[in-house]
Amino acid sequence: MNHLEEKKNTPSAKPLWTRDFTIITVGSVISMFGNALSGFAMSLMVLDISNSTFLYAIYIAMYTLPQLIVPIFSGAVLDRFSRKKTIYTLDFISAFLHVLLAILLGTGWFSFPVFAFYCFILGCIQSTYMVAYESFYPMLISEGNFQKAYSIASVLETISTVMIPVSAFLYRRFGLSPLLAVNGLCFFLAAVMEVQIKADEEYIQKQKETVSSATYGRQMLTDIREGFSYLSQEKGLLAVAVYFAFSAICGGVSAVLVLPWFKATFENGEYIYMLVWGMSIVGRAIGGMIHYRVSIPAKYRYAAALTVYIVISIAEGVYLFTPVPVMMLLCFIVGIGGVTSYTIRISATQSYVPDERKGRFNGAFNTLSTAGALVGELLAGTLTKVISERILLLIVMLLCALAAAVVIGGSHREVSRIYNRQ
Repeated sequence: MNHLEEKKNTPSAKPLWTRDFTIITVGSVISMFGNALSGFAMSLMVLDISNSTFLYAIYIAMYTLPQLIVPIFSGAVLDRFSRKKTIYTLDFISAFLHVLLAILLGTGWFSFPVFAFYCFILGCIQSTYMVAYESFYPMLISEGNFQKAYSIASVLETISTVMIPVSAFLYRRFGLSPLLAVNGLCFFLAAVMEVQIKADEEYIQKQKETVSSATYGRQMLTDIREGFSYLSQEKGLLAVAVYFAFSAICGGVSAVLVLPWFKATFENGEYIYMLVWGMSIVGRAIGGMIHYRVSIPAKYRYAAALTVYIVISIAEGVYLFTPVPVMMLLCFIVGIGGVTSYTIRISATQSYVPDERKGRFNGAFNTLSTAGALVGELLAGTLTKVISERILLLIVMLLCALAAAVVIGGSHREVSRIYNRQ
């Protein structure tokens, strides 16, 4: 009897699908599907109107730019205010903005500078939302279920990308305006669900006890410094953040180059692009389901992550030089490796960082990653004038593999202490 009771009380016996976890998961799926539906169509519209990789890079950079600064401040603020309220409030605002733009575009009006500014505002919202979500989500996961929960999050995010071919088809048939309206509805429904979450945010009271309202402004600046100070003191977290900042540079280059390259290389290239990267979706979905059912033994997680970092960088560097069927295979490898990388990294770091520091850590981490992505986007938009897309992608991805070996491999003891935790 005692043995059975002990087994029931082990962390792995606790249920994952609690009321709050179910709500945040379903709400996230709804907003993900809406974003996938309109986001790809927005990219196609910019390419159709501008017919320029450089302007396409500016469009992407305008969305990325606020994510360089905003997470620093939002991370500090969100360690003292309700992350739940922030999440559903931003979803309500996003719903309004998408419906407003849908109405404007529906009248036939378009201005690239105004559209770029609109993307800048969306970037501000998204960067704040991600810090709030990444800091709040782990608080809704029951003990012992971190890897399983993040595998679910990754699978659902991957599945939402099935809306990309639907997005392309509907955009060609109806234009962007109806897709933006649908996305606005998705954000509204997600916000209504998120209001129902009842989890206590005990960290708010802890933080209030440490500082008075009279000194809050000064304390917020201190909190911002503490986010980066915490990273510098935690050498394992710092190594992970530095590597993913470099990885984000390479991802920024890829984001700018790949879709224009497919459109320029193949007739109806956006559909070839979706076919090729559809295998990445399949890989991520299969990988996520595997991680949901089978937990990687703790002692192997660091080695698995390092191997994946190197393999997927090489695969993404060479795939544009191969026939389409081989591209699909390599993208499948990138997908299954990417979900493994994500699951190991996010579950390890979010379970390692204390609740009262999660906002500052995620803010600092996202800022470094965004800085990398922005550099990569601008770099790609500039260098494609002198270097072919395929050669440039090969160079940066090989450098990414080297960065994994040097930064993560060179910090074995510190990073494995985080990744290989039970």
